[in-house]
Amino acid sequence: MKIAIASDDQQTIASHFGRTRGFLIYDIEQNKISNKEYRINDFTGHARGMEGADHSMDRHSPILAALKGCQAVIARGMGQQIYIDLQKAGIEAFIVNEENAEQALQLYLQNALEDNPDQGCVH
Repeated sequence: MKIAIASDDQQTIASHFGRTRGFLIYDIEQNKISNKEYRINDFTGHARGMEGADHSMDRHSPILAALKGCQAVIARGMGQQIYIDLQKAGIEAFIVNEENAEQALQLYLQNALEDNPDQGCVH
Protein backbone atom coordinates (compact mmCIF):
# COMPACT_ATOMS: atom_id res chain seq x y z
CA MET A 1 0.00 0.00 0.00
CA LYS A 2 1.07 3.61 -0.56
CA ILE A 3 0.45 6.57 1.74
CA ALA A 4 1.06 10.19 0.66
CA ILE A 5 1.85 12.95 3.15
CA ALA A 6 2.01 16.60 2.12
CA SER A 7 5.34 17.99 3.31
CA ASP A 8 7.45 21.08 2.65
CA ASP A 9 10.60 19.73 4.31
CA GLN A 10 10.25 15.92 4.09
CA GLN A 11 9.78 15.68 7.86
CA THR A 12 6.75 17.68 8.93
CA ILE A 13 3.24 17.72 7.53
CA ALA A 14 2.43 20.76 5.42
CA SER A 15 -0.32 23.05 6.63
CA HIS A 16 -2.02 23.12 3.22
CA PHE A 17 -2.33 20.23 0.79
CA GLY A 18 -2.44 22.27 -2.42
CA ARG A 19 0.38 24.65 -1.49
CA THR A 20 2.83 22.00 -0.29
CA ARG A 21 6.27 21.80 -1.91
CA GLY A 22 5.92 18.05 -2.30
CA PHE A 23 4.59 14.74 -1.09
CA LEU A 24 6.28 12.01 0.88
CA ILE A 25 5.16 8.73 -0.66
CA TYR A 26 5.57 5.74 1.62
CA ASP A 27 5.34 2.15 0.40
CA ILE A 28 4.10 -0.02 3.23
CA GLU A 29 4.51 -3.80 3.41
CA GLN A 30 3.42 -5.76 6.48
CA ASN A 31 2.89 -2.48 8.37
CA LYS A 32 6.52 -1.39 7.80
CA ILE A 33 8.04 1.21 5.48
CA SER A 34 9.62 -0.60 2.54
CA ASN A 35 10.35 2.51 0.46
CA LYS A 36 10.04 6.28 0.77
CA GLU A 37 10.24 8.89 -1.99
CA TYR A 38 9.60 12.60 -2.27
CA ARG A 39 7.60 13.93 -5.21
CA ILE A 40 7.91 17.64 -5.95
CA ASN A 41 4.49 19.25 -6.22
CA ASP A 42 4.07 20.43 -9.77
CA PHE A 43 0.55 19.08 -10.15
CA THR A 44 -1.83 20.80 -7.70
CA GLY A 45 -3.78 23.82 -8.90
CA HIS A 46 -1.81 26.11 -6.57
CA ALA A 47 1.50 24.74 -7.86
CA ARG A 48 0.37 25.28 -11.47
CA GLY A 49 -0.49 28.94 -10.80
CA MET A 50 -4.24 28.50 -10.82
CA GLU A 51 -4.79 30.58 -7.69
CA GLY A 52 -8.16 32.28 -7.98
CA ALA A 53 -9.03 30.38 -11.16
CA ASP A 54 -12.64 29.58 -11.94
CA HIS A 55 -13.62 26.67 -9.70
CA SER A 56 -15.84 25.25 -12.42
CA MET A 57 -12.64 24.06 -14.12
CA ASP A 58 -11.40 20.55 -13.43
CA ARG A 59 -8.38 21.54 -11.34
CA HIS A 60 -7.97 18.26 -9.50
CA SER A 61 -7.38 15.69 -12.27
CA PRO A 62 -3.58 16.16 -12.25
CA ILE A 63 -3.30 15.69 -8.47
CA LEU A 64 -5.60 12.66 -8.54
CA ALA A 65 -3.47 11.14 -11.32
CA ALA A 66 -0.23 11.91 -9.45
CA LEU A 67 -1.52 10.22 -6.29
CA LYS A 68 -3.17 7.28 -8.05
CA GLY A 69 -2.28 4.09 -6.24
CA CYS A 70 -2.18 5.79 -2.84
CA GLN A 71 -4.59 4.47 -0.26
CA ALA A 72 -4.51 7.63 1.84
CA VAL A 73 -3.37 11.25 1.79
CA ILE A 74 -2.49 13.17 4.94
CA ALA A 75 -2.21 16.96 5.34
CA ARG A 76 -2.80 19.53 8.06
CA GLY A 77 -5.25 21.41 5.85
CA MET A 78 -6.94 21.17 2.46
CA GLY A 79 -9.90 22.57 0.59
CA GLN A 80 -13.25 20.86 0.94
CA GLN A 81 -13.50 20.05 -2.77
CA ILE A 82 -10.17 18.19 -3.00
CA TYR A 83 -11.09 16.36 0.23
CA ILE A 84 -14.29 15.18 -1.48
CA ASP A 85 -12.57 14.47 -4.82
CA LEU A 86 -9.91 12.33 -3.14
CA GLN A 87 -12.58 10.27 -1.43
CA LYS A 88 -14.53 9.88 -4.68
CA ALA A 89 -11.30 8.59 -6.27
CA GLY A 90 -11.04 5.94 -3.54
CA ILE A 91 -8.26 7.72 -1.61
CA GLU A 92 -8.77 8.31 2.10
CA ALA A 93 -8.19 11.97 2.99
CA PHE A 94 -7.04 13.01 6.44
CA ILE A 95 -6.80 16.52 7.85
CA VAL A 96 -4.73 16.15 10.99
CA ASN A 97 -3.30 18.15 13.87
CA GLU A 98 -0.17 15.97 13.98
CA GLU A 99 2.94 17.73 12.65
CA ASN A 100 5.46 14.88 12.36
CA ALA A 101 5.03 12.90 9.12
CA GLU A 102 6.33 9.56 10.35
CA GLN A 103 4.34 9.81 13.60
CA ALA A 104 1.17 10.41 11.57
CA LEU A 105 2.04 7.45 9.37
CA GLN A 106 2.43 5.20 12.42
CA LEU A 107 -0.91 6.42 13.81
CA TYR A 108 -2.52 5.66 10.44
CA LEU A 109 -1.08 2.14 10.43
CA GLN A 110 -2.48 1.62 13.95
CA ASN A 111 -5.92 2.90 12.83
CA ALA A 112 -5.49 5.70 15.37
CA LEU A 113 -5.04 8.73 13.09
CA GLU A 114 -7.72 11.31 13.83
CA ASP A 115 -9.31 13.04 10.83
CA ASN A 116 -10.60 16.59 11.32
CA PRO A 117 -12.55 17.39 8.13
CA ASP A 118 -14.07 20.50 9.71
CA GLN A 119 -10.59 22.07 9.75
CA GLY A 120 -10.53 22.14 5.95
CA CYS A 121 -10.62 25.47 4.19
CA VAL A 122 -13.32 26.77 1.88
CA HIS A 123 -12.23 28.48 -1.31
